[in-house]
Amino acid sequence: MLLLLCEVCGRQIFGDPFRTVIEGANMTVCSRCSKLGSGVWEPKSKPRLKKIMSHQPIQTYSRRKQIVAAPVTLELVENVGILVRQARNDLGLSHEDLGRQIRERVSVLRKIESGKLVPDLALAEKLEHTLKLKLRIPPIDPKAQLNNSSKPQGTTLGDLIKIKFKGEEEDN
Repeated sequence: MLLLLCEVCGRQIFGDPFRTVIEGANMTVCSRCSKLGSGVWEPKSKPRLKKIMSHQPIQTYSRRKQIVAAPVTLELVENVGILVRQARNDLGLSHEDLGRQIRERVSVLRKIESGKLVPDLALAEKLEHTLKLKLRIPPIDPKAQLNNSSKPQGTTLGDLIKIKFKGEEEDN
């Protein structure tokens, strides 16, 4: 059993409580204090959620596996500052104009051009796009370089054997 108390006088409410408006406040009161109120209010009923039961199982779809390419590591060319300065001057841009276009501070651009600062790969990409030049290159692996010379470096098996064709006679 639910024990209700009057919100005005504090007495226990026997029977149904009265819901009245007293000085603009909605209150639950006893029969004696209900005479103090000016109106009646009804509590708002809470909306009840219906349970939706499905007899069919929920289908799950497997996600496609994304093929991720091996990350390409790039290196910067050695004379970044000189290349940036030349490209900026060729386009007729000031430090301020270039800074506004790539959303970078002018002091950073000046330090890059003077060689005091090496740009990170993201900033190098912005500079490449804006100035239309190539600052990032794939790293050169000395082990992977192939010797592309046309002449072999010494004696080969072909130099040692004498090839005998049909129709030729031996000259012993």
